[in-house]
Amino acid sequence: MIRKTSVLIAGIAIGAVGMAVVTQPGLTAGAANASISDTYRQLNLFGDIFERIRADYVEQPNDEELIKGAINGMLSSLDPHSSYMDPKEFEDMGVQTRGEFGGLGIEVTLDSEQEVVKVVAPMDDTPAARAGILAGDLITHIDGEPIRGLTLQQAVEKMRGPVNTPIKLRLEREGAEKPIEVELVRELIRVRSVRWRTEGDVGYIRITNFSEQTDDGLADAMASLTKDIPADKLKGFIIDLRNNPGGLFPQSVYVSDAFLDRGEIVSTRGRDPNQFEREDARPGDLAKGKPVVVLINGGSASASEIVAGALQDHHRATIVGTRSFGKGSVQTVIPLGGRNGGLRLTTARYFTPSGRSIQAIGITPDIMVEQELPDDLKASMGETRGESSLRGHLTNGEPEDEKAGSSAYVPQDKDKDKQLQYALRLLRGEETHAAFPPKVDEPKAN
Repeated sequence: MIRKTSVLIAGIAIGAVGMAVVTQPGLTAGAANASISDTYRQLNLFGDIFERIRADYVEQPNDEELIKGAINGMLSSLDPHSSYMDPKEFEDMGVQTRGEFGGLGIEVTLDSEQEVVKVVAPMDDTPAARAGILAGDLITHIDGEPIRGLTLQQAVEKMRGPVNTPIKLRLEREGAEKPIEVELVRELIRVRSVRWRTEGDVGYIRITNFSEQTDDGLADAMASLTKDIPADKLKGFIIDLRNNPGGLFPQSVYVSDAFLDRGEIVSTRGRDPNQFEREDARPGDLAKGKPVVVLINGGSASASEIVAGALQDHHRATIVGTRSFGKGSVQTVIPLGGRNGGLRLTTARYFTPSGRSIQAIGITPDIMVEQELPDDLKASMGETRGESSLRGHLTNGEPEDEKAGSSAYVPQDKDKDKQLQYALRLLRGEETHAAFPPKVDEPKAN
């Protein structure tokens, strides 16, 4: 059963930054003071170098950029996922995790040939859809200003803004004799992180990321699918987590809990042995015991791996696809106050219910199904770089235990999607495998 708790961004907790001198157990007062003295000597060295750069560098440096670069250098020396976010980056992260913003409701991409924004699709019941914007339209001007040459992010930022504010777009449409001018009013747009459809007698649910909207989206999906497919006809559910990079930690708990009645979902452990957190399932299976297949690939990371690992360890779902990315660490986002942005800091590792860490290893599917790459993509797309390929990643046991990435290609044509088609055949009994259906039992922690 999905339960609501306070939303915590990208990790276990949000707090304020404080400064304290912490000594290691067992150190004498003299040794502790020597350690502190050495730390301040290094800070003085940093100050000396900073002043020398400001005084003697060949061009006038930007102090703010120098300090930001020093902070990022310090954090990047820890692991690939710890970083400083300036105020704009911190604000953008909030938009992504909330899954809502003031905007127009259009999915866009960059037309590299014409250097303008191309509409992929308008979202239903949004200003863009009501204004008649169509897939394939080219956006050439925003509020009378040409956008040719802007990056996609810059163009998107111009289209977003406060709710109830007007905006004008100029569009070019194939077959239209002249540009089309439309005036819209921004509304609160909620990004759908969960999409679903019926595949005959199977319910298909795609989770693209884990935002604040995910739990409600999953509940809506399950309610809709169980209504559309009669219970006596329903063969089961496919949860597609392929190329899902993760997101909010609590949302991965909600999604796992939706299919579990009991037991541990995930635990997190920090540097301090006493820094231990455990999340447990509560009674209530939205699938009512129907079989579940989870699809993963080399692009499935973090929160996606928490869900796959929990359902795999509890034998509640059969995992199909290729090995996941292998990001087994938790980042705490710490606001720095005022206009200073925020700090994303790795504070813990997470462990699946059986006690395994997937850091730099990933989730190995119960059934490996490789997706063949088209000939024209073989040169540009191969193995996705896994966590173990990232410089400075947190290690997990011996180097030989770590795994590289796997393919992250998913064809747009579902009939050519081998992993999806295999899952459908598995649920319908047209394909047999020892891993399906799984034997449900309580995993034992190591």
